[in-house]
Amino acid sequence: MSNISIHPVKESRAKDLDFDAIPFGEVFSDHMFVADYRDGKWQDARIVPFAPITMSPANLTLHYGQAIFEGMKAFKTEGGRPVLFRPERHASRLNESAHRMCMPDVPEQLFVDAVNKLVGVDHNWIPPKKGSALYIRPFMFATDEMIGVRASHTYKFMIFTGPVGPYYSKPLKLVTADKYVRAVPGGVGEAKAAGNYAASIYPTELAHKEGFDQILWTDNIEYKYIQECGTMNVFFVIGDTVVTPATNGAILKGITRDSLLTLLRAKGVKVEEREVSIDELIEAHKAGELKDAFGAGTAAVISQISRISHKINGEYYHMELPPVDQREHSISLKEEINNIRAGILADEHSWMHEVKVLDTVMG
Repeated sequence: MSNISIHPVKESRAKDLDFDAIPFGEVFSDHMFVADYRDGKWQDARIVPFAPITMSPANLTLHYGQAIFEGMKAFKTEGGRPVLFRPERHASRLNESAHRMCMPDVPEQLFVDAVNKLVGVDHNWIPPKKGSALYIRPFMFATDEMIGVRASHTYKFMIFTGPVGPYYSKPLKLVTADKYVRAVPGGVGEAKAAGNYAASIYPTELAHKEGFDQILWTDNIEYKYIQECGTMNVFFVIGDTVVTPATNGAILKGITRDSLLTLLRAKGVKVEEREVSIDELIEAHKAGELKDAFGAGTAAVISQISRISHKINGEYYHMELPPVDQREHSISLKEEINNIRAGILADEHSWMHEVKVLDTVMG
């Protein structure tokens, strides 16, 4: 067990929160975890009251972007026990991102212990409502104070949390990328690097202005091989087969993606991880074989896709997807994941980790 000191607030703010009206990503819990990397090791691991941090204008992160993060959630079972979903996988993926961005590993035990203790202290912030959760944001950034393109020698690893409701409330209308790209093989698409998301903002705003909800990202050469959907991995049901783009260095190795593939294969569903082209989707749609399409990620678990639009000779071809209530796999997968998290279904893959409640906060 990692040595993590706890400095609790005198009174929790959770008592003033309306759990039925939580704006996504705008409300934060009482505490945060902080550790500093100096002299080649992580030091001074602590849980302290949530508060602003200060940094020099010459902080390397602000200029050269050495910043990575994870996104995960804590839930309450039907019996009211706080639980985490696959925390050790998030720990290992953070280190995969760190390696690509020339940053130090966070020991997996420190990561898992920090998340457990932080959630244990702020367990009263976990919303009881089904479909809601406590969002957990671990992140790391450089802290050297100098101007120069090199890896920092010092870093800060932090975690904060906040209660959230459902991410997407309606099925998404997508447009395929035909000019801008999210990532390329050999780049940093596999890493959860801050810059990946910054680069997506402008083209996404352009898509919004045309009436679309998100972009279906494609490759940077032919703009036809599908990568991701917005900030999520993407799945298609073509005939009796569930197909998702293979990870190729440009696609994030999503933990929800991996979980869904595991559940599908356990049911004996035919699954393929391979290149998927927009031409294949159009052909399947015209033949009536495009049965389902959905995004997969931590924030929403599964986000239904209602329409995919692709320009052909300057005109949009719209692929309308079947009504959500007619979709077999996406509906059952989301229900299965949620029921495993709630303790209703057996956790046959040892994904759930119970959190020990720590009553250190007054009030």
